Amino acid sequence: MTDTILPRAFYDQPTLDLAKALLGKLLVHETSEGICSGYIVETEAYRGPDDQAAHSYNNLRTKRTEVMFGENGHCYAHVMHTHCLINVVSGGVDRPEGVLIRALEPVDGIDLMYKRREKAQRDKDLTSGPGKLTKALNITKADYGKSFFQPPLYIAEGKEVSQISMGPRIGIDNSGEAKDYPWRFWETGNPYVSR
Repeated sequence: MTDTILPRAFYDQPTLDLAKALLGKLLVHETSEGICSGYIVETEAYRGPDDQAAHSYNNLRTKRTEVMFGENGHCYAHVMHTHCLINVVSGGVDRPEGVLIRALEPVDGIDLMYKRREKAQRDKDLTSGPGKLTKALNITKADYGKSFFQPPLYIAEGKEVSQISMGPRIGIDNSGEAKDYPWRFWETGNPYVSR
């Protein structure tokens, strides 16, 4: 399939800018079962060392966060409450920042997404959350460290987003003042946004 894959250089922009720039881009996963993809409609930025909500707060460097200290544009996959979540590494080498992909608008492989997400009743429920979209696209911890600029897991040019909304991030209540930072971005009015 390989649509126009975003080049490595695309990821070399400040994390908050990247979180907005990713909206409308196409996240694609090619698997042996088939190809699934969706337009990114919601993201959250995490600004690493200075952001209490980030796994890399205070430059915490562990086996889990190691990829975040590397090159931009790689996949930081981690498990939270039994769900695999994926982030795009940003910030530059030794500046561990990232952008969580929170929701997609399904494009390709919708039947396969329903097979993987048996409880989903309608298209809107397939990928409207960070754990839902990884299950629908069969993205797992095994994708940790892969780059987003070459198959099988990649981000490609998508569609233009006319308006972007912003507000506080979700599910980080125990992170001090960071819980109020308006670093969640979404395509205004898109029905596939998580909530």
